[in-house]
Amino acid sequence: QGGGSAVIDMENMDDTSGSSFEDMGEMHQRMKEEEEEEEGEAGAAEEEDGEFLGMKGLRGQLGRQVADQMWQVGKRQASRAFSLYANIDILRPYFDVEPVQVRARLLESMIPVKMINFPQKIAGELYGPLMLVFTLVAILLHGMKTSDTIIREGTLMGTAIGTCFGYWLGVSSFIYFLAYLCNAQITMVQMLSLLGYGLFGHCITLFITYNIHFHSLFYIFWLVVGGLSTLRMVAVLVSRTVGHTQRLILCGTLAALHMLFLLYLHFAYHKVVEGILDTLEGPNMPPFQRVARDIPVVSNVVLNTTAKAVALPL
Repeated sequence: QGGGSAVIDMENMDDTSGSSFEDMGEMHQRMKEEEEEEEGEAGAAEEEDGEFLGMKGLRGQLGRQVADQMWQVGKRQASRAFSLYANIDILRPYFDVEPVQVRARLLESMIPVKMINFPQKIAGELYGPLMLVFTLVAILLHGMKTSDTIIREGTLMGTAIGTCFGYWLGVSSFIYFLAYLCNAQITMVQMLSLLGYGLFGHCITLFITYNIHFHSLFYIFWLVVGGLSTLRMVAVLVSRTVGHTQRLILCGTLAALHMLFLLYLHFAYHKVVEGILDTLEGPNMPPFQRVARDIPVVSNVVLNTTAKAVALPL
């Protein structure tokens, strides 16, 4: 050693200072095992992902099927609802009536029946009342044209339809509500039918008085014809209402509205001024006219004589 020998003592070497082939083999084996474990875990994860995607796809298909079924059910219900409102068969029972029955009910609407022990029968149909309302519209339109009525907003036809249908539907609804408060046994369809047939007296009165301009004749028809149709409705309501106070409120309201409506239709669309003049002066009296008076012609001889007589004293 002292002479600088290059001999290395292998026994004194630390085993940890370097790596051997055994260590490399063990490391390679360990790395291989770790890669296999990672591959196994990756395969298991892929299998789990596949199962998850399969379940997710199945759930998506079920969701789409449920949504399609709900859409179809909603579509069928909507189409059924639209067909329900658009189907004319629903209104057929209210308009399935013979002309003979309508004629009989028109005559019955002018004949009041005193029968209070049990409710009187009311026709549950709307064909006759609807035709009477349209007839009243035509008569009112005729009265507007003959009286030279000027409508600032709208047309004559729209005003006539709005007036007649507004009264029929509005008063029927109001009387039905009042009948509900007074415990009267009547339905809305029966109320519409009762008030609609009650307009038959109005049609007769207005048709005659719009063509014959006598106010005395109108008042006669108003009391007789309009009064009979009103008494008919009052008698029906009295038979279907229990209690004197309830009968008085319900029947008094209906009678007042029905009779005042006839007065309104007569005086609102009628030649009021001409009717008053015909009543005061008489139908055969000619109208007053201004006539120029005849001035007698004075001869020239008389004028000359008068002038000379005046000039002589001067």
